[in-house]
Amino acid sequence: MASENPVKHQNDDSAHAEVDAVEQRRGGRPPAGTDPQKRQQILDGGGRVFSNLGFDAASMSDVAREAGVSKATLYVYFEDKEHLFTAVCGERRDRNISEMIAMLDADKPLEEMLLAFGSEILRKISQPFVVAAHRIVIGVAERMPEIGNEFFEAGPLRLANAFAAFIEKHNARGNLRVEDSFLAAVQFLELAQAMVFRPRLYAVTKEPATEDEVQKVVGSAVRVFLAAYRA
Repeated sequence: MASENPVKHQNDDSAHAEVDAVEQRRGGRPPAGTDPQKRQQILDGGGRVFSNLGFDAASMSDVAREAGVSKATLYVYFEDKEHLFTAVCGERRDRNISEMIAMLDADKPLEEMLLAFGSEILRKISQPFVVAAHRIVIGVAERMPEIGNEFFEAGPLRLANAFAAFIEKHNARGNLRVEDSFLAAVQFLELAQAMVFRPRLYAVTKEPATEDEVQKVVGSAVRVFLAAYRA
């Protein structure tokens, strides 16, 4: 019997890339890097990897394996680990910000609303994954300022603008007397994080804020805010 000749296979990345190219030419899938389902598949896999391993220990190979894609496909969607991580964080950030903005009901009692809003902010911003996201963005912002700008505009700035609009409604109703609603919004947001977020940012502590911390810090923030701005 004739011996079977060995067949030289391409590595997985090349094979996946070739299949992608062929199917793209046939019109079987969207152009490379534009398939929203594939992008979401990668983000979901990346989220699991970063949550389990942390940013430093995770590799693009880990993400490709967890997401069930080739590294070649992964790099079509995200040029490096920093961009992938910030995209994963951005998805969670957008969801968190939307949930917090949805809480701002100007028809509810003002003090009750401030307490609920501030407490939710503090609970979310002290979560380890959120703190890690801030560290990474700060670390890459100097050499990749577009990441810092996007993170700021879609996160803190978006939240501050929404809260400023909430303040304007209470201004118009005579519940508050505020000359600069955006400044007042930022002041409250800073007060609601006082000595809770930064110790976690600098790894002084790694646990999320306790309910005692939340009640103490946010309660004080509300009292200070209303003392300054209540009509």
